[in-house]
Amino acid sequence: MNTRFFTSHAARAFVAGCALLATSCGSEMLRTGRSPSMLVIEQMSASAGNSDDFATPLLSDVQVLVDTQVGGATVEVPTTFNDLGRATMRVMMKAQPTLLNPVSPTEMNAITINRYRVTYRRSDGRNTPGVDVPFGFDGATGVTIEPGSSGEVIFDLVRHSSKLEPPLRNLIAGGGLIFINTIAEVTFFGRDQNGNEVTATGMVDVIFGDFGDEE
Repeated sequence: MNTRFFTSHAARAFVAGCALLATSCGSEMLRTGRSPSMLVIEQMSASAGNSDDFATPLLSDVQVLVDTQVGGATVEVPTTFNDLGRATMRVMMKAQPTLLNPVSPTEMNAITINRYRVTYRRSDGRNTPGVDVPFGFDGATGVTIEPGSSGEVIFDLVRHSSKLEPPLRNLIAGGGLIFINTIAEVTFFGRDQNGNEVTATGMVDVIFGDFGDEE
């Protein structure tokens, strides 16, 4: 009887342990996807449209006065530039090769990033698109990163059209607010070569304003 008692409890403990393991694995799969590869963002930076320098935070100028020759005279022409973002990403394996599982990564574990989504939010909670922050948008890209390697994705962080719409348009010449401080959240979407979907999200500070132009 004692044997049956201890055997029963051992069986229940085993089943409970398996159930806990399955739940844990299931939640992890939901968080990172079914792919054995994962996408890790190593660095996020941004560049103003009239500059080649990438840094953070981004000072996004809603309008730039550009010297242009018109009829032999130099005229300052109001110009709108888009702002670029740059993400450095690495592909890593969720499980590293071991003595019990010596399988090494292959080309099938490479991840192709095919699109991204940009949304903006403010720390004060005022996040109505077109009123408090610019509208978010989706964009396309096409970068493949091999397992164990890093790669860069250059993308639109602030589009031309966003600066021509409220609330950014209202910043021109000091109209309305002087600055709008936001966090740009960028989510990248991709697939490994088996078709398993992979995502990764990074953030960068973006400060919008009509900044002074250099003479």
